[in-house]
Amino acid sequence: MFDFDAGKLIVIGVVALVVIPTKDLPRVLRQLGQLIGKARRMAAEFQGQFMEAIREAELHDLRKDLKQEVDSAIAGVGLSGSFDPMTEARKQITDAIEAPVGPAAEAPPAESPLPPETPPQKELPA
Repeated sequence: MFDFDAGKLIVIGVVALVVIPTKDLPRVLRQLGQLIGKARRMAAEFQGQFMEAIREAELHDLRKDLKQEVDSAIAGVGLSGSFDPMTEARKQITDAIEAPVGPAAEAPPAESPLPPETPPQKELPA
């Protein structure tokens, strides 16, 4: 990023020893370490958000491609995009109810499940 090699770091350290008094050096180094830590956390957070945005964009593109493939497959088969079983059942029931009634549409009468009637018997006087 800043391209610091060992020679540059040694020069910066020597300048810091000359400019910063010895008693303040630990406090300055601690603050410098905290500043570097904050910068690294911010960079990691930015990189994470950037990678998440890339993943979302790729997912959006994949989703769009998949929808186009499914739509083309449905169109190739000749199906409409939706199938509603309740609508199909309602249509079949309505067709059955509205079917024409007549001699051709009637089924032959079934035999009665009841036994044939027997004539009433006369009661005998006691």
